[in-house]
Order: sequence, then structure tokens, then C-alpha cells
Amino acid sequence: MNTLESVVPLQAERVLELVDERTVELLDHRRATSSHKRRGWLVRRALLIADVVGLIAAFALATWLFGGGSQPGNLGQKGEYLVFLLTIPGWIVVAKIQGLYERDEERADHSTVDDFVGVFHLVTVCAWLFLCGSVLTNLADPDLGRLFAFWAIAIGLVPAGRAIARGYCRRSVAYLQNTVIVGAGEVGQVVARKFLKHPEYGMNVVGFVDAQPKERRADLEHLTVLGSPEDLPGIISLLDVERVVVAFSNESDEDVLALIRMLSELEVQIDVVPRLFDIVGPRVGIHTVEGLPLVGLPPARISPSSRLLKRALDIVVSSIVLVLTAPLFAYIAWRIRRDSPGPVFFRQTRLGLDMNEFTALKFRTMKVDTDEQEHREYIAQSTNGVTALNGNGLFKLDRSMAVTPFGSWLRKTSLDELPQLINVLRGEMSLVGPRPCIPYETELFKAHQFERFLVPAGMTGLWQVTARANSTFNEALDMDVAYVRGWSLGLDLRLLCRTPIELLRQRKATA
Repeated sequence: MNTLESVVPLQAERVLELVDERTVELLDHRRATSSHKRRGWLVRRALLIADVVGLIAAFALATWLFGGGSQPGNLGQKGEYLVFLLTIPGWIVVAKIQGLYERDEERADHSTVDDFVGVFHLVTVCAWLFLCGSVLTNLADPDLGRLFAFWAIAIGLVPAGRAIARGYCRRSVAYLQNTVIVGAGEVGQVVARKFLKHPEYGMNVVGFVDAQPKERRADLEHLTVLGSPEDLPGIISLLDVERVVVAFSNESDEDVLALIRMLSELEVQIDVVPRLFDIVGPRVGIHTVEGLPLVGLPPARISPSSRLLKRALDIVVSSIVLVLTAPLFAYIAWRIRRDSPGPVFFRQTRLGLDMNEFTALKFRTMKVDTDEQEHREYIAQSTNGVTALNGNGLFKLDRSMAVTPFGSWLRKTSLDELPQLINVLRGEMSLVGPRPCIPYETELFKAHQFERFLVPAGMTGLWQVTARANSTFNEALDMDVAYVRGWSLGLDLRLLCRTPIELLRQRKATA
């Protein structure tokens, strides 16, 4: 296929002038190093090395802790090492079957937390295969206690190694994926903004492709329209594009389908924003009728047994954390009273499950008697999305003049929300769920956004982990609805595990 540069040299020169400096630097670096190694190549090898090192380290540590035994007729500890090393290729094959090496290239937001279930299956299955191999070959007779220790240690070490490997990869230029968004309308610009707000995704948005683009929003002025859809093959070649996001355009469905089929012939990752994206949740399933794909949307409800499990998790975790953080509670209370006059706790009426009112507790971070009318007006404005954007690029009301010095630190660390563990223990909130909203905010809700009240409000959730102040009010509400529609115990556990990481990342970003 001819490139844009060879077919239309002047247009190619214009495209290069339109992209930002970061894209030009990235292209120059790749050309200077003659590097065609992309994210998939880099991450797959880094994760494979991390898995092998983690498994060997876990095996060595378990052997060191429990010792290596031997039985007549086998090679004892040396035999165990031999059998283990011989089975390493089998471990890698099982990991490949679990999809543990492919998802970083395909999914923008994939993280080590998302690997945990796959790693658990990998270590569990292969530990049993190792035991069977040892017994069948009679090369060793592994102690069950030592094998259990290896299993437990590996479940911890392998994800830790994967996290380190991903951190290393994200520092490499090869990790970045030049991304073009087809469609410069409202949806396409929202996709671009979300990519820009999450540099950890490694998405370098080079621009839009659209024949009839809308005016760009203020925070995307540096991104330009590179051409029309028919120019896309050349743009991909010229700018070394690795990912194309089809996010609505004025083209007909037939033209978009033809474009996607054409792109499938190129070596690019294609992401398509579904037409009904606002009702598609994380638990969506694909099934077929005589080859015709159907998107299944499960009902937005949680079974009684699932509610019981969720409540049990809330009680156990909140009780433990409250006990462990009791000294921190006392220190924060002392600092708040010393910092400014007023109560330790800030109490506010919020809405929880089935829109039932409760009093949410937080450590007080603002001066007493701060007027809430400003916040109320801001929420009304934020339905616009653009007018609420502050100079720092965040959709969050700036009330720094009313925040106390120690309160500012509490907000940065999110420790001001620690007393909500008491709400969780009382059953008024959950560890994970939609943000507990203020009653007057419901005046701005759309009909479908009331689904967020089908589950208890949470201390953390999908919005808090994936967007926080980078989203508009309506976007935050839609993420709450997406959480409800896609709820599972596994989702709760993943969000809990990702919350500390995101808090550290947000703190670094604001430091």
C-alpha cells in the first residue's frame, strides 16, 4: 500500500507540521535508533522474564525455608530443582493460555491487578502439574508443606515482578503507542481527553481524522485534524501509528465499516467506541445466534448471596483497618483541633442505598461555617463540562481559601475520608461503590443515573480509581452506573487493590 508521503508529499509535510513536538521527538527517536520494537514486543519479554525470575525465586525461598528432602530412589533436592526447571516452559505455555502476555498491547488500562486471577490459576495449576511430574518420574518427592509455601510465595512474587517489569517498560519510548482518533466530534474529543489525563496508559494521541470535525474544546487545542478518513492509511504509515480509535464521525455506517475492514489489513490495534457506549458496562458479554454477534447486557441487580458476601467483606476489612489506624485517628484529631477551631468531624447528609439518607463522616478540612452555595452552583455548571474546567485542568471546585493548612494535606492524601470506615461498619456505606452524593445533586440527574442507588455508596469506586477530578459531573455519574451494571466481587477486589496505587499516583501528580 502506498504511503501518504509517497503519494502526496506536500500533504505529508503539512501533517508533520500539525502534530505536536512530543510526536515529532518520538518519531525522530525511532528513526534514529532504527527501532521497530513496539509495546507488545517489549512488554511480553519483560513479563516473561519477570515470571521466570519470580517462580524460581519463590521455589528457592520455599526450599530455603523448609529444606529439601530426599527419598530412596530419587535425587532429592537436586531432583526437585531439575523437575521444576524442566517444567518452566510448561508454566510459560499455561501463562500464555491465560492471556497473561497479550493484554497490555490490546487494553489501554490493563494493570498488574488485572493479572492476579490469571496468576492465581497459573500457579495453582502448574504447582499440581509439578507435583504430578515429580511423582511420575520419581526424580523427587516434594514435601507438601514446602510445595504449599512455594504456591503462596509465588502468588505474591510473580505479580510483584510483573509490576516492576511494567514500571520499567513504561519508561521506554517503545511503550508509547501513537494513537489516531477517527471522529473529532464530542465523543472523540472525550476519548482524547481521557487518554491525555492518563499518561500511564502510554497513549500518545497524535490527532484526529474527520472530514467534518467539530470545534475543539479548550484543553485539546494542541491536537489537530490531520486529514479525512481516506488519508488514514498514509497517516498511519507516516506517523508510525499503532492504535486507531473509531469514536463516531459523520461518515455513514457503510463507510466506517469499510474503513475498519481496511485497517484490519494493517498492523494496528483497532478500538471501536460502541454506538450505545453509555449503556455498555464492564460485565457485558458477547454471544451469537448462527454467527450473528449479540451484546448481552445483564440486569443491574445484585443477588442476596452477593450482597451478603459484599457486606461480610465490608465488616471484616473496615474492622481491621479501624483498629490498625486508631493511633492515626488520634493524631489527625489532635492536629485538626490545633489547626483551627471547630469539631474534628465534618458531618454531611448523603444518599446511599435506595436513596436513603445518612450522615457521612469525614475529617474536617475546611473552616467552620463555609457556605455550601458555591458548591451547589458549581455542580449545576459542571453539567456543561467545559465551563467547570479549572486552570489546572481538573473538574473540581477550587476552595483553597476555605481549606485549612492541615486540611490541605488530608485532602491530598485522601485521609480526610478515613472516618467513613465507621459508616461502612454501620452498614450505611460500603468499601466500594458509587460516590455518596449530596441530596441536591439528584436535581441534575438523568433518569438512568438513578441506577447508582441500587448498591450502597462506597469509599472508593470506579470513578475514584479511574478518573477522580479528571471527569465531569455527568461522566462521574455514568461511571457509577457502569459500576452498578458491571458489579462483581472480583471487580470490588480489583478496585480495592488499585485504590492505594491511584492515590499515590494522584498525590505525585499534584505535588
